[in-house]
Amino acid sequence: MPIAIESVDINTCVYQQKPLWNTIAILYTFLGYIGGIALLTLPHRFLNALGVVLLTHSLIICAYLTHEFMHGTIFKRRRWNVLFGMGMLWMNGGCYYGFQSLTLQHIAHHIDRADVFTFDVTGEIKNLPKLIRLSFLALEWLYFPIISFWIRWRFITAPWWNPECRGDQSRVALILTIRSMLFTVLGLVSVKALLLYFLSYIGMLTVLRWMDAFQHTYEAFRPDTPLPKRDRAYEQANTFSNLLSRRYPWLNLLVLNFGYHNAHHAIMKCPWHSLHELDRNLFQDKAVHYIPFWQQLLNYHRFRITRLFGEQGLGILVDENGKSSLENFYGAIEVSFLTLY
Repeated sequence: MPIAIESVDINTCVYQQKPLWNTIAILYTFLGYIGGIALLTLPHRFLNALGVVLLTHSLIICAYLTHEFMHGTIFKRRRWNVLFGMGMLWMNGGCYYGFQSLTLQHIAHHIDRADVFTFDVTGEIKNLPKLIRLSFLALEWLYFPIISFWIRWRFITAPWWNPECRGDQSRVALILTIRSMLFTVLGLVSVKALLLYFLSYIGMLTVLRWMDAFQHTYEAFRPDTPLPKRDRAYEQANTFSNLLSRRYPWLNLLVLNFGYHNAHHAIMKCPWHSLHELDRNLFQDKAVHYIPFWQQLLNYHRFRITRLFGEQGLGILVDENGKSSLENFYGAIEVSFLTLY
């Protein structure tokens, strides 16, 4: 899908910041996180339920703000983006891997127009003992993201079994100790609150997996594999925008406009609050790259097991005549910016 980036006012998209919008998003994340946990400790079930919703959404916005800090779209100085990004990682659990490593991995995804993985999830699932494999599949069928936890703990424990990561033992051990102490304190205050926190974290992972699943049909390569040269045309042809709503753009703020993925890949330095304008300027007459909201939910549900055993993005989304075909698009697994893969 050819796009005319040269027709877009780059200064408006990239350099025209909206500090108030950024401040509101950051304050909401911190206050929602603290307030959500506080509500989990109270005796009233309604307030507990409200706390789960608030905490889950705060963690989701926290994740997408982390993505913004990686691209340096919030502050002009890189230092402040790094500091706030590290703070967000401590809240959403990505702090074990390091802000710099996660940023390099994510920016490479943009530059290489491909995904590089060190852990073959599909292959490893097939090699699991039968009982464990069936247990994993049963949990995934029940929408428990066991694969996400498996991948995360594999990389968290890597310093103790992977010689290349031994230098991270002290750092990871310190982070594990601090976070374990914090969760222990929460458990001492209220075991119920600790369990509900875990439920909120599962909610965050589920939303991130759903949003990530249908945004690309990139090829995936191992680190030792030469990467093919890909141009902008390939990038846009294999990138898709999964909006919550095209009719009501404000609904997309619930995920910090992350669904405007074609626009984000067209100009990755465009801040979240301007993506809807960039999308309108570039793609308003090219609806083929928008995936309807209900189709996203249907495919995420139908293929929640299938995608664990298939190649990333399998399914022809756009045919030779430029018509969309979403029925077999089962999407990717755990391609996120909060964990190494």
